[in-house]
Amino acid sequence: MSSEARLYTFSQETKDHLRKFRLTTSRATGPQAVIYLIDKKTHEIKQDEDKVVYKSLEEIADDLPDNSPRYILLSYPLTLSSGRVSVPYVLLYYLPTTCNAESRMMYAGAKELMRNTSEVGKVLDIESADDLEGIPKQLGAE
Repeated sequence: MSSEARLYTFSQETKDHLRKFRLTTSRATGPQAVIYLIDKKTHEIKQDEDKVVYKSLEEIADDLPDNSPRYILLSYPLTLSSGRVSVPYVLLYYLPTTCNAESRMMYAGAKELMRNTSEVGKVLDIESADDLEGIPKQLGAE
């Protein structure tokens, strides 16, 4: 067991939600995203309190805090240059430059655990809500 697996935890409910979200979004026709955070007291990685499933990058940008990191699971259907439809499932690692060192270290320490537990294909680092605009291009959208 890795050190981050001993330090950070997922409830069974969260693990079930991660799996269900991954499986249901693979057939989605529009973008879907959920935001996860680390509880500072318990070090549990969990979905934010509202449990919102976001339908656009703009909605996500509106709800991201200015000074706290977050993990965002994003399923983003797009059409490739070949005309084929692809639905990449990625982890957006939101780390604003204004967050404190303790938060940076906590989220950096759990990044690989979140990646492996959520079974994403790719991790993209972003520093501000404005960086969300470039995500479709990074994923290969035409």
